[in-house]
Amino acid sequence: MSLEIIDPADLIDRHIGPLTILFGYENGKYPHGNSLLIRGSNQAVIVDPCLGVVARKERLPLVDAVFHSHTHEDHIAGTHLFRDVPWYAHELDAQGLETIEDLMEIYGLEGATHDAFKEEIETRFFYPHDGSEVTVFRDGDEFDFGGVKLRVLHTPGHTRGHCCFVVSWGDSPEDTLVFLGDIELTGFGPYYGDAWSDLEDFERSIERLRDVDAGWWLTFHHKGLIESRDQFLTMLDKFGAMIMTRESNLLAYIAEPRTMNEIIAHRFVYRPGQTGFMVDEVERRSMGMHLDRLVRAGAVRFENNTYVVQENA
Repeated sequence: MSLEIIDPADLIDRHIGPLTILFGYENGKYPHGNSLLIRGSNQAVIVDPCLGVVARKERLPLVDAVFHSHTHEDHIAGTHLFRDVPWYAHELDAQGLETIEDLMEIYGLEGATHDAFKEEIETRFFYPHDGSEVTVFRDGDEFDFGGVKLRVLHTPGHTRGHCCFVVSWGDSPEDTLVFLGDIELTGFGPYYGDAWSDLEDFERSIERLRDVDAGWWLTFHHKGLIESRDQFLTMLDKFGAMIMTRESNLLAYIAEPRTMNEIIAHRFVYRPGQTGFMVDEVERRSMGMHLDRLVRAGAVRFENNTYVVQENA
């Protein structure tokens, strides 16, 4: 659904204590997302302003800062509306807000694909060429907005600087919400198909989230608001399990020698036969990470330009 045909009156806001969830179209279905407004007694900030924020621009409150879970196109689409306040991002992703080519480096695209996606980011996602100064944060940094605190939880894998935000306004888990960014909890599973993605970092980030106690969990895409920790952990288990499902399917496929092009065409991340923008490149990068670690572990060997399961592995 394009931005132009969204009626802002159809977009849902939900209030939880000092927080307002700005739900996107269809619960944040890409290219839309779910943004978060935090109001403390001293400051108000917005997290990951997206296309739904742009659609609401006539009724947005004043904010004092913009926080980004990471710098992908859909998470910064509304950032241009806040040029007069500081922008915050993790030190490993901040360059994505500095210039368009710095952002393109995160994706790692080349040639015509690079040019087409760059144009889309500049137009459909309103890349802010003349923006505010970017302030960096790091893992464990805490910000107090006046009775509401935000703690940075570095959760790389999707990008190098991807972070979750633990937002608390009291002493109990019921007064804590975790903004999960692109740890989406969907059946699709983790996305680690960019140049700045890392499969094993993603696995460690998933494990780290198991130790966080909160009463509310918010994904940027698709699932939206999860209202109990037990439900969150069940969803996190299923989400993380997709990594090993892909790896098991890959091992079954390369029981006979396969070239990388055959592996890409078979589709392990996307549905069989699916085509489209960046699909081949995502399959190449994602399966390449799996293959690299299987080779390191001695479970797979690479010879004659093919991958095959190592006998007696």
